[in-house]
Amino acid sequence: MTVSPSQVLVDLPADLDPQLLPHHVAVIMDGNGRWAQQRGWPRIMGHRRGVDTLKDLLRCCKDWGIAQLTAYAFSTENWGRPLEEVDFLMALFERVLQGERAELVREGVRIRFVGALEYLPCSLQAEIDQAMRATQHNQAIEFTVATNYGGRQEIVHACQQLARQVQAGKLDPEDITEHLFAQHLYTCGLRDPDLLIRTSGEQRLSNYLLWQTAYTEQYFTSTCWPDFDREAFHQALLNYQARQRRFGKV
Repeated sequence: MTVSPSQVLVDLPADLDPQLLPHHVAVIMDGNGRWAQQRGWPRIMGHRRGVDTLKDLLRCCKDWGIAQLTAYAFSTENWGRPLEEVDFLMALFERVLQGERAELVREGVRIRFVGALEYLPCSLQAEIDQAMRATQHNQAIEFTVATNYGGRQEIVHACQQLARQVQAGKLDPEDITEHLFAQHLYTCGLRDPDLLIRTSGEQRLSNYLLWQTAYTEQYFTSTCWPDFDREAFHQALLNYQARQRRFGKV
């Protein structure tokens, strides 16, 4: 990532090189329920705390000059969780959007949602649409929320779109390239993540950004998401900056 000399970075730790920061960070926010259960609390308390952690990380990325943050909020598989938890999450997403929309506008955050959004509750879809419209011209940081998202489903969806164009005679199969394929993904317009962080000790992608993470550096931490603070993010960035990215080359 190249940081403009005129860009003011707020409280960037001295041991981080601003020229070596990732442009795009993706996070799998894992461990909310376990964090709550370890304290004898209902799982939903972990999700509430997790929202605060995400808000803090978004602010930190903005302060430190990281241009894009993408968070895995709700997967296509998460519908299999207890109905009470799913209903709580849908209501939580809606409530947070209502409460934070003005702040997102004020802070220059452009928010975007990706996934099979048409299957979400209609009231939540309306809040998502309002938030994206209200922030569409903001440029301080691009914040993408993967909601009802699955990497395999995303790839199938892109294939279906391209197949329809071929069937209609609008596209020659030989003209399908990686670049064209990527334009039909939910994340069209986003750079591939430079760094993927997963919390809570699990070490797998869980159907997240399967196409986009082909050359993404991955960082796994045993810290549960609600405890993932600026210092934990600092350590992840130090680890990232110590790596040499080759993209398949020598």
